[in-house]
Amino acid sequence: MGAMQPEGLETDFFPLARMPPSGLHGADTMTIRIVLADDHQIVRLGLRSLLEAEPDIQVVGEADNGEATLKLVQELTPDVVIMDISMPDLNGIEATRRILAKSPAIKIIALSMHSDSLFVLNMLKAGASGYLLKDCALEELVKAIRTVVRQQTYLSLSISHLMIKDLASTSAGSLSAYTVLTSRERQVLQMLANGHTTNQIAATLEISVKTVEAHRQQVMNKLGIRSVAELTKYAIQQGLTSL
Repeated sequence: MGAMQPEGLETDFFPLARMPPSGLHGADTMTIRIVLADDHQIVRLGLRSLLEAEPDIQVVGEADNGEATLKLVQELTPDVVIMDISMPDLNGIEATRRILAKSPAIKIIALSMHSDSLFVLNMLKAGASGYLLKDCALEELVKAIRTVVRQQTYLSLSISHLMIKDLASTSAGSLSAYTVLTSRERQVLQMLANGHTTNQIAATLEISVKTVEAHRQQVMNKLGIRSVAELTKYAIQQGLTSL
């Protein structure tokens, strides 16, 4: 159960059949329009089947990576995005930052297997309105969706307890990727940690190889890191990848 708190590349994306906006977008019937972002198709299919059984929820599209999520959200302007954190090329934290920079009214709920306080805090700092673990009950996810559209924040009780416990034992000495690095540097770091070559990164991001090399060197200089192995370890610690 959860506790409500007051506000404080072959496959790109999968828009479903276009339907006119409703509910929160001005029609008489209150319908919450959802986009699902998760790199596992079976997870998306299961979520869509379960959520669409709710009378006030409509899944309008699905994406299997962060970049595709950005495109789909811009096209469909949903009310809520259910966001996985560990996705290829652009993780859910970075995707959340970019979505809300352009469309601050959209609500984002993290649905992740990661319970570490670092993932939770970075997701909330990026602007997410809720955070649940993937083993939560459907009823809790539905409750979270209805909570965030009322301009409130939803954290599951298990997440709240884990955050308090982790924060009490975590030192603040390490450099945060979300304060030290730029958005592009974080994306390059994530792709390096995921095993992409310089040429692959350049092709995916549509930048030159020299630019990728410059970003990598900047990351190493800022963090005082001298090897790709150390970069990978740092990226995992910072929640940029879950390898």
